[in-house]
Amino acid sequence: MSAHAVMTLVLGAGGLAVVLWVLAKVGRALAGIVEALAAIAVVGMALWGLVRVVGWVVRQLVTHWRTCLTLVAGWAWCRYLGWVSLVVTLGVLVMVQLVWWRLDAVGYDQWCGRWLRGWWLRWALYGRKLGGWLTACGLVVRDAAVPVDVTVSLVGRRRNAVSRSDRAAAVAVPRLLSVRSGASWDEVRVRLVAGQTPEEFDDAARALAVARKVTRCQIRELEPDVVSIDFMRRDLLADPVACLPVPDLVAVDGTGVDLRAVYAGSTEYGKPWRLPLVGTGSHTLVAGATGSGKNSVMWCPLVAAASAIRAGVIRCSGIDPKAMELSYGRGIFARYGQSGRDALAVLDALLDELERRKAEFAGLTRQVPISTEWPVELLEFDEIGALTRYTDRKTRDLIVEKLAVLTTQGRALGFTVRGYVQEPTKDTVPVRELLPRRIAMRLTSKTQVPMVLGDGAFERGAWANRIPEDAAGVGYVWGEGIREPLRVRAGWVPDQTIKALEHYVTNGGAQVVNLADRRANERGSA
Repeated sequence: MSAHAVMTLVLGAGGLAVVLWVLAKVGRALAGIVEALAAIAVVGMALWGLVRVVGWVVRQLVTHWRTCLTLVAGWAWCRYLGWVSLVVTLGVLVMVQLVWWRLDAVGYDQWCGRWLRGWWLRWALYGRKLGGWLTACGLVVRDAAVPVDVTVSLVGRRRNAVSRSDRAAAVAVPRLLSVRSGASWDEVRVRLVAGQTPEEFDDAARALAVARKVTRCQIRELEPDVVSIDFMRRDLLADPVACLPVPDLVAVDGTGVDLRAVYAGSTEYGKPWRLPLVGTGSHTLVAGATGSGKNSVMWCPLVAAASAIRAGVIRCSGIDPKAMELSYGRGIFARYGQSGRDALAVLDALLDELERRKAEFAGLTRQVPISTEWPVELLEFDEIGALTRYTDRKTRDLIVEKLAVLTTQGRALGFTVRGYVQEPTKDTVPVRELLPRRIAMRLTSKTQVPMVLGDGAFERGAWANRIPEDAAGVGYVWGEGIREPLRVRAGWVPDQTIKALEHYVTNGGAQVVNLADRRANERGSA
């Protein structure tokens, strides 16, 4: 072998050794980098898992703080005092609650019962079944990337048979936020999924009620993406509601009556139902079939405002075509009429007072100050359809014209019109749109509900045509600062209470003027 060949061989071996050395060094460096990256990934995943666990714990503590505190307290009790003492203490607490409930059911429910019931219903009922109800009622958002048949098969399978990722990919179900339980209603608050609207829950209210096996379900929008699904467990309006008692014959200043919120009965949530007799929203139309309890809406606020009527802060006028309802308490009405001619006389007297107030306060104030000198002029118009449709054309046109003037100009001047009708069509009550506050008692058909309460009222739960005949005084109101209809029951006013009201008002109180005497005086002056 020549020297050149030997030299070439030596140089090649040396180069190969250098390359192998460099590769070994680079390999060890890459291995270190890979090991470092793997370690970082492991630590990152561990930290991410820890953050998720801590977040879940925090959410549970915030969402279920009562349950968490109870578990922690129970563990600490057993740890330091023993489980026997815990069982004995729980038994004593149960006995105390039973005694409290028997002695004062209302107080117990207010301070203790509703919290325990809400906690129990969340874990035992709504937490387990609400998702299934919402899915069955179509209140979920399905992933468009998943075929419908696959989505349905995933939803229909048992929960244990479907992985969490599969369920998340198939449907998105509104999340349960909280459960509040009142005396008769359960308020189940859920957060909507992106793409849902509260109106979708409105349309499914009846289906949700059937799923919960209750007679009534109400949807309330709390936030743009949060609704409360209210289920009525029991009906607080099943029994008649009593009106307020007639006051004793004492002070007659009438200052104790809030004329913008006069007691009229009770709501389905167990709270007082109040109506304004003056100001915004005081013009009222009450519609209902015969025997539906319209007279309760008429008399109950008058009984509640008895001291103001006697003091002269409210001056009542009555038009009673059938001469059977208002005539029973005729003494409280400063103006009273039955026939079409009488009705025109009553309306003329009110319009004269309207013009007098306009001349007195024009340019001085935007709202007439209510006092005994300038009292609220309250017109109770029973069976308004009898004189706005079922009478001769000339009388009908004059009555409608005068009512339109009173309702359009009277609010700021202290005038209030309350009309009662059986057939709530536009032809029967031409001034229907001028009476903004509507109350729907028992109606004969579904189509009459939007005539009274407006479009969409029936779909949102105002089922006035389903009110039973033995539930006189039950009705629906809508539009009083809420987006859903509210079921109410007017206070029942027996005959003896009406006579007691008449005696209270006329015995040394308000100066009652009979319409017949007024007309006789006018003819004598002429």
